[in-house]
Amino acid sequence: MIEAMAWIVGGILFLLSGIHWYWAAGGSWGGEAAVPSNGKAPLFRPSKTATILVAVALALAGWFVLEANEAVESFLFSKWLLRYGGWALSVVFLLRAIGDFRWVGFFKKQIDTPFAKWDTQLHSPLCLFLGVCLVALQLLSR
Repeated sequence: MIEAMAWIVGGILFLLSGIHWYWAAGGSWGGEAAVPSNGKAPLFRPSKTATILVAVALALAGWFVLEANEAVESFLFSKWLLRYGGWALSVVFLLRAIGDFRWVGFFKKQIDTPFAKWDTQLHSPLCLFLGVCLVALQLLSR
């Protein structure tokens, strides 16, 4: 069960990494729903470098989950990080699901933009799912 859950979470993180690589390579599909806006313009325009950094971070997080839960052979991360890093990763996703109370998350005030609609229907629930799964993996694997 633990290994299957690790592969599901890791797979989702790898998929998200792939989407960011697509955007870094110049793809535009889904871009309007990926960046918060005030209804008139995006709040920021991610650079190619920033998008690549996010893609790398998501891929590393996916691999981390697999190593931490012994779904793959451990070689990239230290034992200490594998033991405690999952808690930090789960907090990141749970905080993202909660949001900033203005633009992102379940408690955002901006609700009528394409990003806000996708955030309510997909982004925040996915972050909650990942956060809860990561907590469960931490509890079950110890």
